[in-house]
Amino acid sequence: MESQAMTHKPEGRWVRRTCLLEGRRVGCVTWEAGNWSLNLTGIAASMTSSSRICVVTGANKGIGYGIMKELCQKFDGIVYLTARNEERGKAAVAELNKLGYNPSFHLLDIDSKDSINTFAEYLKETYGGLDVLVNNAAIAYKVGATEPFEEQAENTVRTNYFGTLNVCHALFPLLRPHARVVHVSSSAGHLLRMNGKEPESSGFRTKLASPDLTEEDLSSMMNDFIRAAKAGTWKEEGWQSNTYSVSKVGVSALARIQQRAFDEDPRPDIVVNSCHPGYVSTDMSSHKGPASIEEGAVCPSYLALLPNDVEEPRGGYLWSQKQIVDWVHGPIPVRF
Repeated sequence: MESQAMTHKPEGRWVRRTCLLEGRRVGCVTWEAGNWSLNLTGIAASMTSSSRICVVTGANKGIGYGIMKELCQKFDGIVYLTARNEERGKAAVAELNKLGYNPSFHLLDIDSKDSINTFAEYLKETYGGLDVLVNNAAIAYKVGATEPFEEQAENTVRTNYFGTLNVCHALFPLLRPHARVVHVSSSAGHLLRMNGKEPESSGFRTKLASPDLTEEDLSSMMNDFIRAAKAGTWKEEGWQSNTYSVSKVGVSALARIQQRAFDEDPRPDIVVNSCHPGYVSTDMSSHKGPASIEEGAVCPSYLALLPNDVEEPRGGYLWSQKQIVDWVHGPIPVRF
């Protein structure tokens, strides 16, 4: 029978599926119309593997949502809004859709290693890599919180420091050359906020400022704080009475350690920084902050979009208006 060219597409529908390509699961698209179908697996795989990928954690509200709005406008690729609650996460995506943005969503609870590993595997299988990671997810107890100090200490450090660290452990192997990592810290995350009893607190600052500080050393310090909080000895041991501050000092110090490792990494030009986004009107601040979430998104988004081969900041600590601040000696800017 003589073959004839198809002059029109049969009535049917596009169907998204997971397909196998060279032994790897990838997203694919098939046009199905009766007994006729067109599979675009190879094309879809090529598109997904070449797509630039950005991930923002804790992004369904507050500063994270502001960062999403900024990066959906400026990032040349796919921006993932992640949240620990699927309903709230998808509702945030729907709101962004109304603004004309098209983010993707994935469930991510940074308190759960299973959730983190599931997301990491999804990124690896679907895209093969990651280009931008904004670690924004965090918790903070209110000033008038009635939970015991030791409970606040354990929960805050577990989420803000160890949760962020676990995300890094899972996703850093996926970072591509020229990737950018941002840790959303706080004004409370400046080293000079380690202002407990002396001379013990000075000893903490000296250790944290050392260029020889390792990730293991830092994690040990965070665990020591939890231990001291449970024992009721944190004040006499030199810790400040602010669990959020301890956790964010840890996050800021982590960026410095990680940048030293990236400087030796065979993947070129991977940069990590931490920043104070400003005193922003969010649920976390009980809406007492004078800045909007859009203003709070300025510095994190700037760091997420740093150009290739930037000389600085690298492993730095920045303030809300994008200025580099000396994390060890200060001074701490007055303006939030």
